[in-house]
Amino acid sequence: MRAVRYHEHGGTDVLTTEELMRPEPAANELLVAVHAAGINPVDTYFREGSYKPATLPWIPGSDVAGVVSAVGDDVTEFKAGDEIYATGLGNGHPGTCAEYATVPVELAASLPDSVSFEQAAAGALVGVTAWQSLIATANLQPAETVLIHGGSGGVGHMAVQIANATGATVVTTASPKYHDDLDAMGADVVLDYARDDLEDAIEEVGKPDVILDHRLDEYLPLDCAVAAKGCRIVAIGNEDQEATFPSVPAARAKALSVHHVSMFNTPDIGDVLSRLATLMEAGALTPRVHQTYDLAEVGAAHDDVLAESFLGKLVVTP
Repeated sequence: MRAVRYHEHGGTDVLTTEELMRPEPAANELLVAVHAAGINPVDTYFREGSYKPATLPWIPGSDVAGVVSAVGDDVTEFKAGDEIYATGLGNGHPGTCAEYATVPVELAASLPDSVSFEQAAAGALVGVTAWQSLIATANLQPAETVLIHGGSGGVGHMAVQIANATGATVVTTASPKYHDDLDAMGADVVLDYARDDLEDAIEEVGKPDVILDHRLDEYLPLDCAVAAKGCRIVAIGNEDQEATFPSVPAARAKALSVHHVSMFNTPDIGDVLSRLATLMEAGALTPRVHQTYDLAEVGAAHDDVLAESFLGKLVVTP
């Protein structure tokens, strides 16, 4: 099979397309013929070495959607021919930028007929992250107000739709060129993240009960200023460990809480994927695919996922 690997950490030049033996599934694994694999910023962190994969050489990629080719001896939930999607790979388990991938059964869920492989791969990691942040961690409730920073991003555009499905009032920030799209996805209010009066604009809508923040080191003072009493702030993708409440007096007065979420620490990933699949089948959740690449273009996808501003996700189709 063809697969993308890197034998050392570095830039995109360390990625090579190679011919490898097709893997065999372990007792609790599926062998999946890969139809689509999502590209995420975390893939680049493993590649360049700020995060460490299990070993080298390594196949990148956390998300996969495809058809089960074979199952391990202990697998009863799936059979050959089933269409599935999965996430949580590319960390302690080889990734998905390949023609075939093995997938632990607990990381997989059935894929509805109405959802394409590309959409499923685009929505897996970011969908689980959004669900874990808003539902499992923040316990977002109907009629509450949620502020989602960066609504056009991978996690952001899924979070907007998931929050809308709960019946919450959804406020998000994004570049003006994405406002119409986010409005169509269910955002009640879309604000230009660069406006000078962003704090006032948020408070005009109503103080948020939940805030999803992808740049806590930058936005924490704003979050604390606009938050309702008892607001739950959920941080994803934050690298600044100094962004803590003791430095923000407003946090104490409002009894705010902050939670750091990582998709790789999510329990029951397969169960969350099943819930997301239900929303996708019902038309309440649609992952947006911005661009597709083939295996030889994974390096370009790694560059683009960090450099470009776009709505949705990048996907590799082997």
